[in-house]
Amino acid sequence: MSKLPSAHKFIDLSDYGRPIARIIANSLKETSFTPIHVTIWFVISGLIAICCILADYLWAAAFFLILKSILDAADGELARLKNTPSYTGRYLDSVSDIILNLLIFLALWYTTEVYFIYAFLAFLGIQLQGTLYNYYYVILRNNLNGDTTSRVFEDNTPLALEGETQENVNLLFSLYKFFYSAFDKAIHLLDPNAYKSKKFPNLFMSALSIFGLGFQLLIISVLLVLGYKDAIIPFFIGYSLLILIFIGIRRIL
Repeated sequence: MSKLPSAHKFIDLSDYGRPIARIIANSLKETSFTPIHVTIWFVISGLIAICCILADYLWAAAFFLILKSILDAADGELARLKNTPSYTGRYLDSVSDIILNLLIFLALWYTTEVYFIYAFLAFLGIQLQGTLYNYYYVILRNNLNGDTTSRVFEDNTPLALEGETQENVNLLFSLYKFFYSAFDKAIHLLDPNAYKSKKFPNLFMSALSIFGLGFQLLIISVLLVLGYKDAIIPFFIGYSLLILIFIGIRRIL
């Protein structure tokens, strides 16, 4: 199942794990496993990858980062198959992602000779990249009657959906706002009128998907196995310059 109507699907370069994610989700459809269980699995996979980076097992680190990306797609896929959308799952997924991203860059800083400030800037960079991609993608989904669990403006605590408690939604939304509000505000400030657009060209969205978390993890994995671990942090600092280019293109379009 897709987050977008079939007529508006684009090639998402960050979503390479979707075919395997669908197999996993379909295998769990008739079981008692929930999307939250799958989210926990991707957190465990991410933590194993971080431990492998610290231990300098770089091929293993790459494997578990890719596995994390696949499981990250599988939880949402399972939620759509079981028709159990939830804000609990949506915010737990996002909060888990940002914490794991921070730990990944701390591990890279700890095991290289790159200064901490550069590692922190790279972390800020990947979060801004991902926020820009999600900002445009959520606008697209909301305007085209796609998946609407994610909202363009996460200003107010949403009402719990069937099958989840308001207490869990309140807690996870508070954590989401704590971790993401600065990034959301920064991207909205850079492109405040994007939400007025009805749709974005498929080619533009495909190009922008290099900012998706799956593609970011793929880049990290490739650099790890090629022996360029020291280059990961500088790469993502430079990669962030593309944010301004994509915003410029969006305004022209």
